[in-house]
Amino acid sequence: MSARDDVLGLLAGRLVAHDQGHPLRVGVDGPCGVGKSTFAAELVRVITARGADAVHLDSDGFHHPQTVRYRQGRDSARGYYEDAYDFDALAERVLRPLGPGGSRRYATAVHEMASDAVITDAYAVAGSRTIVVFDCTFLQRGALRALWDEVIYLDAARETALARGVARDAGRLGGAAAAAAAHDGRYLAACDLYLAEERPLERASIVIAHDDPAAPRVVRW
Repeated sequence: MSARDDVLGLLAGRLVAHDQGHPLRVGVDGPCGVGKSTFAAELVRVITARGADAVHLDSDGFHHPQTVRYRQGRDSARGYYEDAYDFDALAERVLRPLGPGGSRRYATAVHEMASDAVITDAYAVAGSRTIVVFDCTFLQRGALRALWDEVIYLDAARETALARGVARDAGRLGGAAAAAAAHDGRYLAACDLYLAEERPLERASIVIAHDDPAAPRVVRW
C-alpha cells in the first residue's frame, strides 16, 4: 500500500466514524493547483469502498456567471477571490440543508461553465450519514467557515502549486507562459489574499502536506 493510500485510508476512517445525526459536510481546501479535486475524488472512492455513502460535489458547478465572475476584470486577483464562486448558493442550497435540522435536499450544481447557464433544478437527497465532499479554494472564507464539519487543507509550496497549475492549464489558457501569468497574477495571487485574510491553514481541522502527491503527510489531525 502506498503512502497516499495510507493517508486516504486514515481520513476515510475518521470521516466514516462521524455520527452526528445529519450528513457530514467535508471541505477540501488549499491553493489553486495543489490537487484538491483529484484528492477529493479519490477520498470518496475509498469511503465508498468501505461501504459508506459518499458524494463528491464538483466546485465547477458552483461558479458565478461570467458577468459576476469578471466584474472586477479578467486578470484581477481580488475579483477571483471575491467573485469566482457562488458561496451564498453553496451555503443556502447545500451546506445548511445538510446541517443540523436541515431537509437533506441539496443542490448538486448551480451553474454550468460551458454554457454559462444558471441551474435551478439540479437536486439530490442525502442520507442521514452521507459524507458530502466539496473541494474548492476559499471555502473557509467568512461565514462559510462555520458550516463545515471537517476541513482538510492540502498544503504545498507556492512554486509547487504554480508548476502544477501551469501543467494542467497550459492547453486551456494558450500555452505555458500564459498559464504561468494567469496563475501567478490572478489565481495564486487570490490564494495569497485568502491566506492573509482568513488564515485557512491554521483553521482547518486536518492539514495534509501535499508537495508530493504520491507521498502526502498528515501534519495536523
